Amino acid sequence: MTETVDVVLIGGGIMSATLGTLLHELQPDWKIVAYERLSDVAQESSNPWNNAGTGHSALCELNYMPQAADGSMDPAKAVSINEQFQQSRQFWSTLIDRGVLDAPSTFINSTPHMTFVRGEKDVAFLKARYEVLKKEPLFESIEYSEDSRVINQWAPLLMQKRRKGEPFAATRVTAGTDVDFGALTHQLFAHLADSGVQVHTDHEVRSLKRQKDGTWRVKYRQTIGRTPGEVNARFVFVGAGGWALKLLQRSGIPEIKGYGVFPIGGQFLKTSNPAVVAQHKAKVYSQASVGAPPMSVPHLDARVVDGEHSLLFGPFATFSPKFLKNGSMLDIVTQVRTHNLWPMLRVAFANPDLITYLLGELVKTHAKKVDSLRTFMPTAKDEDWTLIQAGQRAQVMKKDPKKGGILQFGTEVIASEDGSISGLLGASPGASTAVPIMLGLLQRCFPEQYTGWEPTLRELIPTLGETLNDKPEAAVETMQETASVLALSA
Repeated sequence: MTETVDVVLIGGGIMSATLGTLLHELQPDWKIVAYERLSDVAQESSNPWNNAGTGHSALCELNYMPQAADGSMDPAKAVSINEQFQQSRQFWSTLIDRGVLDAPSTFINSTPHMTFVRGEKDVAFLKARYEVLKKEPLFESIEYSEDSRVINQWAPLLMQKRRKGEPFAATRVTAGTDVDFGALTHQLFAHLADSGVQVHTDHEVRSLKRQKDGTWRVKYRQTIGRTPGEVNARFVFVGAGGWALKLLQRSGIPEIKGYGVFPIGGQFLKTSNPAVVAQHKAKVYSQASVGAPPMSVPHLDARVVDGEHSLLFGPFATFSPKFLKNGSMLDIVTQVRTHNLWPMLRVAFANPDLITYLLGELVKTHAKKVDSLRTFMPTAKDEDWTLIQAGQRAQVMKKDPKKGGILQFGTEVIASEDGSISGLLGASPGASTAVPIMLGLLQRCFPEQYTGWEPTLRELIPTLGETLNDKPEAAVETMQETASVLALSA
């Protein structure tokens, strides 16, 4: 007889780890099983070398606050993303206090977030952005400068041998963070396993089928030995990165109709040269190239992974038909259905700039990529930098009433009408906002239980259901409290 469990988590990334941890805290009596097709968790998008490790809080990312045609700027999205990251920080702080997570430095470190731009137009844009953001309580510590001496103090590598007479400007927020989402994911799953959750690696889920009693028959296969197996689940979460689309399609839920994904890979230039690394202690973002997706905004980042300090620059877009680094070359073709073909074709026709951008990226040599780095760091030497392959990002394509189909940047939760199955599509700011994304999923998929869960959730996240930006004193107090527990700059 097939065993029935309360929850099946598919995928061993930060999303499944976060949801599993929340559900275990809320319902310790529930039986939870997790399946990961690779030999370890956090090997795809959550792996520290497959992402930039930015604690996305809109402190430096210009695409979260675009300028309208009339020149105005609305800080609403930037504020919202910052609010979401504050929830993640609170959750992690509570888990540290409870001994679930190890020392903060094993997964999160203080790293100022900066924005650096060149040219009169972008300087004017950055100054206007600064003037708007400095009025928002969550951003009141932001600094702005056009003075080369000041910027040199913030990030010396940006200024060394910079051409004279070139307009430039920068903003800085010292309260930024670098996050090793791989280490965080490993620690969360380790705690779940120690608490009785079954975490199965080398297990690939092959199919999902709804049963007459409302449960889901989850069929899997061990990747070593190919031994098949199955389990029934009252709730299924598909947190399998790009493969989430394929599994949700196999489930047959109507909510997935019209969706497709466009895979975009990436590479970073990396250096561990101590003499270079010692001169840069920030994450510095700039403007994206024309036609480039938001995830391709160039940035020069200080990283701390397993105690090793390094710098990354990029990303440089690559193309592979795979939805995961360890996916199939047929992924982009096997996703096609009659209901999503037209939206995907419309996306292709409507985004010629993106296609041009990708083609341009694909022909860049190592030398050309280091040339791109020199716009940030004029003294960069080819021999100091090596290319590393980053993760695959499966950008959402979906139906649109007016355009037929649109390419969507960001994350999107897909759930069945009865809430018995849900999955996550999309990318950045993803991992940084895993906690609020999973809180929204709980509300959507467990409406009857959620009210009863709220007292426990408030123990985990004290400002649950509240906003901070409209409460300046509460914002400062909350950020100082989490900074203290996480050993970060306030």
